[in-house]
Amino acid sequence: MEFMNYYMPTKILLGEDVVLKNSNLFNNYGEKALIVTGKTSSIINGSLKDVTSALRKEGILYDIFNSVEENPSLETIENIAELGRAQKSNFIIGIGGGSPLDASKAAGVLINNPKSTRYNLFDSPHLKSIPIIALPTTAGTGSETTPYSIVTDNELQTKHGICQRIFPKYALLDVKYLMFLPEQITINTSIDALSHLIEGYMSSNANVLSDALAEKGLKLFGECLNMIKEKDFTYIVREKLMLASSIAGMVIAQAGTSLPHGMGYALTYFHNIPHGKANGLLLKSYLEFCMDENKVRKILYLLTLENLDDLGNFLNAMLGHVNTISYEEMCLYADKMTLNNDKLKNHPAPVKREDILKIYNDSLKI
Repeated sequence: MEFMNYYMPTKILLGEDVVLKNSNLFNNYGEKALIVTGKTSSIINGSLKDVTSALRKEGILYDIFNSVEENPSLETIENIAELGRAQKSNFIIGIGGGSPLDASKAAGVLINNPKSTRYNLFDSPHLKSIPIIALPTTAGTGSETTPYSIVTDNELQTKHGICQRIFPKYALLDVKYLMFLPEQITINTSIDALSHLIEGYMSSNANVLSDALAEKGLKLFGECLNMIKEKDFTYIVREKLMLASSIAGMVIAQAGTSLPHGMGYALTYFHNIPHGKANGLLLKSYLEFCMDENKVRKILYLLTLENLDDLGNFLNAMLGHVNTISYEEMCLYADKMTLNNDKLKNHPAPVKREDILKIYNDSLKI
C-alpha cells in the first residue's frame, strides 16, 4: 500500500438540541463571539435562537453578521472581517449552508491577521484563522467537515477556494434545522453531497479510508433515493442526508473535488444555477468519461441503480433540464476549465479540452 495521510481534526456532535446541551464548549474559545449567517433561514429554523441562548447562558458576548449571500463574495468577506476586527471577536460561529460556513473561514483568516487583505487569501497559505464552529442547516456542502472555503471573486468572474486550510473546531449537527428547508433546496443540496461523494471516490487522491467513507455515504444516499424522488423528506430521511453530507465533506477533505465542481462554477457564476444543481447536471456525463469502470459500477450498486441512464433519469427528474447555454459559451467555459490545474490534477487520467467540452455539451446541449 502506498503512503497515506489522513487528517480530520473537526469534532462532530450530532443530536437533538445539540447546541443547547453543549453550550459549555463555547467557553473554550473566548469571551466574544461573532455569529455569521444569512438573512432569514437561521431565524426560521431556530438555529440562531439556539446559538444566542447558549451564548447568553455561558455569559459570552456576541455580534451578528446576517448578510451573507449565496456564493459569498470577497466584498462580503471583507465586511465580516471588518466587524470582527472592530468588535475584537475571539471566535466565529457560522450558521447556515455552505455560504455562511465558507464565509466564516475566510473572514476568520482576515480577522486573525489584521494587516492582511483579500489577496492574501490566495497567496499566503501559512495564515491561520480564529476558531470556527460550524452549524450546518442544509445537507449538502459538507463545509462543516472540510478545510475549504469557496468564495466568489468578481474580479476574476469565478468561484475559487482560498489557499488556507481551515477546519472548524466543532461541527454541531441537529436535524431539526433541516425540517424547514424548501423541497428544491433540499434536492439541490443533497445532489451537491452526492457530487462530493462521487468526485472524491473517483479522485486521484482517493485512498482506502476516504473510499470507505464514500461508500458509506453513497449507501446512505441510496437508502434515500426513492424518498427524494417522491419528495418525502421525513426526519429520518433528512438525518440520513445530513450524515451523508458530513461524510461527503470528510471524503473531499482528503480527496478533493474534480471536474464537475470545476466546470460547475461557470454555470453558477454566469447563469445563477445553484451550486448543487450545476454539479448534478454534469455527473452522468462525467462518470461516462471516467475510466475506472469498477468504481462506477460500485457507485451505481450503492445508489440502488442499474446503470448510468438510471442515474441520468433521476438527476433530470430532480433538477430539470438547462437548455439556455449556447455552444459558444460552453467553449469559453471549457477554455477556462483547461487552466484549472487544481481540479484537473484530481482526475486520475489526462483531461483534454475536447473532453471537457463533450461533458458540457452532453449535459447541456440544446
